[in-house]
Amino acid sequence: MSFPGKIAILGGGTWATALAKIMLNHEKHINWYMRRPEQIADFKKTGHNPSYLSTVEFNLDRITFYSDITQVVEESDTLILAVPSPFLKSHLEKLETKLDNKFIISAIKGIVPPENLLVTDYLTQYYNVPAENMAIVGGPCHAEEIALERLTYPTIACADIEKAQAISQVFNNRFVRTSVSNDVTGIELAAVLKNVYAIASGICHGLKYGDNFQAVLVSNAIAEMKYFVDTVSPIERDIHDSAYLGDLLVTCYSSFSRNRTFGSMIGRGYSVKAAQVEMEMIAEGYFGSKCIREMNDKYNINIPIAEMVYRILYENSPARLEVKTLREQVLK
Repeated sequence: MSFPGKIAILGGGTWATALAKIMLNHEKHINWYMRRPEQIADFKKTGHNPSYLSTVEFNLDRITFYSDITQVVEESDTLILAVPSPFLKSHLEKLETKLDNKFIISAIKGIVPPENLLVTDYLTQYYNVPAENMAIVGGPCHAEEIALERLTYPTIACADIEKAQAISQVFNNRFVRTSVSNDVTGIELAAVLKNVYAIASGICHGLKYGDNFQAVLVSNAIAEMKYFVDTVSPIERDIHDSAYLGDLLVTCYSSFSRNRTFGSMIGRGYSVKAAQVEMEMIAEGYFGSKCIREMNDKYNINIPIAEMVYRILYENSPARLEVKTLREQVLK
């Protein structure tokens, strides 16, 4: 078997669907796990995901669907994880086979609660997956733009740079251009933080702050991100690379950003619960905000924008008052 072998997508949402589209530009066949058998049945009837990115048509002869996570893992060599981070644990708890002999690519931009672990750390601690057998997908890569085949530049990070390069070839096609890195921890942390900052951006948008203010907010956010990431994982990195700054920018500004959308609803006066119900999609930054706050109990890093988001979402602090304090005392 040549690396990466048989590839499986784990997840049935927007990002999983976009990843399946990417994989089928290179692979003749993929395995695909979805939790709900009825979603698979509807997919087979229509030739597309019935709930997400439904304009993307698939050749069903090139896909084997599974609703049994153990079976799909046993039948695959490389697993691409694309489920929301709060639900990863419940999915894997159903697993009745080992993961340590698989190569795992995390496309999850979040922290696993309540352990507050990065996905790669969680897989190492609880499933004994070695670092060299894991990669992550980072960088600016909205699923909706992949569906439209707009040019996208993700980063593949792995402790084993040769494996990162091999995986990058599977991702590359006429509308996806990858770069590679060995900064797994830094890119994972940046992906969590950028969702939190996108909520802050959305809150300010909902409060009618303009583009000038947004530019200052994001400039401060990238400095805050650098401080946090460099403290937790002190290696040499350029925070202005697309895997960090690029991902932050697109998540803060894009109309496709669910975290920005969620924040904008909060800024317009929605309660957290009402915003979540109306969106019908997971805003990873909501969970990431709490995880970063609890992770920071260990480091005590000065991250005022992230702290502001936490207070608004979890302590019901008034958004208008919090942003007023931020603009007068922190931003520059």
